[in-house]
Amino acid sequence: MRFLSTTLRRRLVSLSPQLPSLTSAVGLLCPRKYETERAGRRRSASILGPDLPEVWKHLESSSPVIHSPSSNHDHNGSNPTIIDGKIIAEDIRLEIASEIRHMKDLTGKVPGLAMLLVGKRRDSESYLRHKVKACEEVGITSFSAELPEDCPQDDLLNIVSSINEDPSIHGILVQLPLPKHMDEERVLSAISLEKDVDGFHPLNVGNLAIRGREPLFVPCAAKACIELLLRSGVELMGKHVAVIGRSRVVGLPTSLLLQRHHATVSMIHAHSENPASITREADVVISAAGVPNLVRRNWLKRGSVVIDVGTTPIEDPESEDGYHLAGDVCYEEALQVVSAITPVPGGVGPVTISMLLSNTLDAAKRARGFS
Repeated sequence: MRFLSTTLRRRLVSLSPQLPSLTSAVGLLCPRKYETERAGRRRSASILGPDLPEVWKHLESSSPVIHSPSSNHDHNGSNPTIIDGKIIAEDIRLEIASEIRHMKDLTGKVPGLAMLLVGKRRDSESYLRHKVKACEEVGITSFSAELPEDCPQDDLLNIVSSINEDPSIHGILVQLPLPKHMDEERVLSAISLEKDVDGFHPLNVGNLAIRGREPLFVPCAAKACIELLLRSGVELMGKHVAVIGRSRVVGLPTSLLLQRHHATVSMIHAHSENPASITREADVVISAAGVPNLVRRNWLKRGSVVIDVGTTPIEDPESEDGYHLAGDVCYEEALQVVSAITPVPGGVGPVTISMLLSNTLDAAKRARGFS
């Protein structure tokens, strides 16, 4: 990776003599040809969903209620569709790379993304490497800083403040979780609203929650879940969707997005009674609890669609990274009953990174008045 410009390096180093210098990765443009029809599909599939009026349809009391059988109920559990996040992510990155090439041709500039990591969690370090590589593939200039576990919170806040003022950086990502001595809310709120490409700023979350308003950015993992469903042709309007886990990173924003798509949403958390009986009624199950193999076969309705966001690192000496990722859903059991499912890894993860790239591109376009 190339080094940051001298000005930026001097500014950040001057904040604290103990802070590490940032490094940058100037990305290589994706060599594959841009496919305009894919871009058209992406633009037409609005992540925020249709804005429909809240008009109730009243049935006459004498009219019988007839429930038409869903095609999902006819699914016999054989040959379920594996929703390949790697392929979908590749399509999205081709679109992003083409837009960045166009931006560079017209302005001579490309988007910049700063990524900050505190501590030495192996899974977080691995995620950061994947994000740096993804930036390189599409042509985004990435800047990364790794701070020690015992780094004072003020040092991190000073770095965020400095990057907020840097016009060459359009997005800021603070890798979560932060060490326990740090206040996540304060750190995330310190990121400029216009550079909050993770979508966690209170104003972005608030605007996501209010119909008729649009956040500048939607949280990447939640956005990925909806993108996977839309690109897989899953109908959301009127469907029952069970969201397991209510974190600010996935569960909460995903439930808000689903409501914008007019789904009927059940939120399941650690204090829910009879969670299996709730999910068993759902057409779509999105699990982001972070509990390996929490969702078993008896939690799932036959023919349902499962999006497994779980990525719990499990110690594995035979793995190159020293661990492997385990999903929330017992995959082999789910294959016996579902109509479609995302694998772990290779499902939600790659698309989540692509959503980060997409948000960064949007931030750069907004900053430069580029359309």
